[in-house]
Amino acid sequence: MKRDHCAFCGRPEAKVPMLIDGLEASICSDCANSAYEIVTEETRSKNKEKFDLDIKDLPKPKEIKEFLDGYVIGQDTAKKFLSVAVYNHYKRIGQNSGKDDVEIEKSNIILVGRTGTGKTLLAKTIAKLLNVPFTIVDATVLTEAGYVGEDIESLLTRLLQASDYNVKAAERGIVFIDEIDKIARKGDNPSITRDVSGEGVQQGLLKLLEGSVVNVPPQGGRKHPDQKMIPVDTKNILFVCGGAFDGIERKIGNRLNTKAVGYAAAKNTDSVDMENLLQYIAPQDLKSFGLIPEIIGRLPVLTHLDPLDKDALRRILTEPNNAITKQYKKLFEIDNVKLNYDTDALDYIVDKAVEFKLGARGLRSLMETIMMEAMFEIPSSEQKTLKVSKPMAEKQLSGINKTKLLASE
Repeated sequence: MKRDHCAFCGRPEAKVPMLIDGLEASICSDCANSAYEIVTEETRSKNKEKFDLDIKDLPKPKEIKEFLDGYVIGQDTAKKFLSVAVYNHYKRIGQNSGKDDVEIEKSNIILVGRTGTGKTLLAKTIAKLLNVPFTIVDATVLTEAGYVGEDIESLLTRLLQASDYNVKAAERGIVFIDEIDKIARKGDNPSITRDVSGEGVQQGLLKLLEGSVVNVPPQGGRKHPDQKMIPVDTKNILFVCGGAFDGIERKIGNRLNTKAVGYAAAKNTDSVDMENLLQYIAPQDLKSFGLIPEIIGRLPVLTHLDPLDKDALRRILTEPNNAITKQYKKLFEIDNVKLNYDTDALDYIVDKAVEFKLGARGLRSLMETIMMEAMFEIPSSEQKTLKVSKPMAEKQLSGINKTKLLASE
């Protein structure tokens, strides 16, 4: 049925540019354009609220650390460094420029610690507290432009996606670059093959870490070469880098032992904690490992994560808000099954995690192996309670080896 007026503004067809017919009514092109603008503005407003960070309400370093304590066990040194760096970074964003010539520089952070000690979890928890866009990228997939792999700009593509393409929100987000040690320079000797995922990637990261306007392909650069680029200013993006730096303890040990000669050297060695050499890490150790000086200079906040001992692993298993034991309780609760753990079973799991030296991730792999049979059988049964005992854990873990655990992660 042909309609002769707009159902929204009431104007007849002769007085509007175009009348679009629907099933029950018609709308003119002017009202359609107005509706589009309203929807677009509403969407933009919701995205802005989603990542709204009021500098006045910025939590103080002690408050940030207290929040981290609820999710990450131990690592007090790393928490303090991270809390202060993040607080200063967002104070820097909120400063009134123009009053004087003092310009506060970025506080990009580098976290050094063994696998499973909580590097990624710290960065994730900070982003949750601050309500800013956050993304994790793996440095191992990055290569120089023109080679198979991902371009440096893909870091910002993922940040844009995490912010629902709200550029203003993305420009004050947090990027966590994991496995930063894997792009270390492979050696000082020239090679026939080009080091496309090592020093070349470090050179490409410099402009992002320092702060510059980068043209970012919204869908990734190599599969969609004709897409329109989005300019993103990285001046206020906080970069947190993390890496295990496997073997760097030897370089730290060599530096500490060669500081003095003779009797004084022996006294200095006695005062060094050989079980946790990472606490003595310095920028020159990163340079010895293979990071170029320019990268180190753009990551001014350097801190370490302590290796997890038995007590820390035991607390990680039960205390945090998202502890793995609480997660399994929740999973069984959904099936109306009450789950409990014997103390000696939890101690046994921790002993195994220490034996395999897999850190906190090892706890998850061990728990998954122990609970797999129960998670398979119980949903189809009438059972309403389950107790995880030491004999049950021993039975499920019998014959397991470290290789299987690593493969499951």
